[in-house]
Amino acid sequence: MNNKFVLSLMAILTLGLINTAYPSDSEHHLEHEETTKITEELANKNGINTGITGPQKLHKSIISYGRLTTAPEKTSHVRARFAGIIKSVSVTIGDQVSTGDLLAIVESNESLKQYKVIAPITGTIIQRHANAGEMTQNQVLFSIADFQSLWAELRIFPQQQALIEPGQRIKLLNNGETPGNTKESIIEHVLPGPENTAYTIARAKIPNDDSKLLPELMIGAKIDIAEFTTALAVKNTALQTMDSQLGIFTKAEDTYTFKPVTIGRSDNQFSEVISGVAAGVEYVTENSYLIKADIEKSEAEHEH
Repeated sequence: MNNKFVLSLMAILTLGLINTAYPSDSEHHLEHEETTKITEELANKNGINTGITGPQKLHKSIISYGRLTTAPEKTSHVRARFAGIIKSVSVTIGDQVSTGDLLAIVESNESLKQYKVIAPITGTIIQRHANAGEMTQNQVLFSIADFQSLWAELRIFPQQQALIEPGQRIKLLNNGETPGNTKESIIEHVLPGPENTAYTIARAKIPNDDSKLLPELMIGAKIDIAEFTTALAVKNTALQTMDSQLGIFTKAEDTYTFKPVTIGRSDNQFSEVISGVAAGVEYVTENSYLIKADIEKSEAEHEH
């Protein structure tokens, strides 16, 4: 039991603002309805939020794994225009540069004139092969990469390949983002994998404005392969089990009632409702466990 649960439950019980109505034994077993009353103020304080039952679009998805890579068009390998001696270097690995920033000064062997080596793109210096006094031939002096967007390269194995195509939406998993700020994108290409491999590569550009993601990071992603609309659905976070029955808590003014429901198809967020509740009903979508805990506690006290 986490601290948030304990604190929230203690707040509810200590304030004494919840009054549970006890059904008779026959009502309890036949109707499986338990109710409790909570003031609007207390519900808001404890994060007991509600929504309205109704139609919902659900998604069928699969999970794939791969890695993040830099975008080829956002990577630059900088060379000197002419062979010569490096007179000075202005940047090192990890430095942020903008287009036109000075990277180094080189003295040409032929003209003996000094010229600037400048950054062709905005990004981060990820490689440096230049020091004052060294000769430049045709080697790469600096490598610059812009990490504001990366590419997800997901491995698609034979049993999944018929299901994957460009245009499908993906969502990264376990990437440290807060809820509501998950990285999402669209598959842009499906390419053959490396030689002698059975998998293909699904590529999607991933926004990375906050620079929290890095190249070569191993990732998992949910790929939506189908979607369907249900006439009636509820949030998965609303579902609770009481007396071995799955159900939700409906709300009418300050009264909350447990309603058993029959569930059909589901995805990561919503579940289809086959029976048990009608459309247009207000129900608890978050922290419904607080209501369940209060009812169970009250029933236990009632039995004694």
